[in-house]
Amino acid sequence: MKLGELKSPKSARTSSKRLGRGHGSGTGKTSGRGHKGAGQRSGHRERPWFEGGQMPLSRRLPKRGFSNNQFREDFQIVNVESLEKISVKTIDAATMAKHGLVKSAFKPIKVLGRGKLEKAKNVTATVFSSSAVEKIEKSGGTVTFQ
Repeated sequence: MKLGELKSPKSARTSSKRLGRGHGSGTGKTSGRGHKGAGQRSGHRERPWFEGGQMPLSRRLPKRGFSNNQFREDFQIVNVESLEKISVKTIDAATMAKHGLVKSAFKPIKVLGRGKLEKAKNVTATVFSSSAVEKIEKSGGTVTFQ
C-alpha cells in the first residue's frame, strides 16, 4: 500500500449537524436544545457524574467502619536470588536501586527468601523474612535492619 492509495473511513467525511436552519430541517428554532432551562443556554455542561438531580451514588452509599489503607506500609520486594546476581559484598537500599532491584532507595524494602545464596553478603534493608535471614547468615553474610 502506498500513501496515495490511502482512503479515509466513511465516518470521517460526515458533515456536522446544521442547527437553526428552519423548521423543515428538524433542527430549527430551538436547535434540538428544548425550551428554557440551563440545557438551552450556551456554555451549559453537566459534570460527568451528574445523575439528573437523583441522589448521587457517593451520597447514597453508607460511610461506615474504618479502613487501615492510609496507614498501610508498602514494601518493595527483593528476593535472595536477585541479591546473588550483584557482585558487591555490602548491599543496601542505594545499591539495590542502582542495580535495578528496587525503584526507589527511599521507600521501605523487604527481603524474601526465594532462591539460593552462595556468596557471603552483608545486606541492609527495612524488613527480612525469617527464611531470608537464615539463608544470608548460612552463606556467611550478615543482616542489618534499617
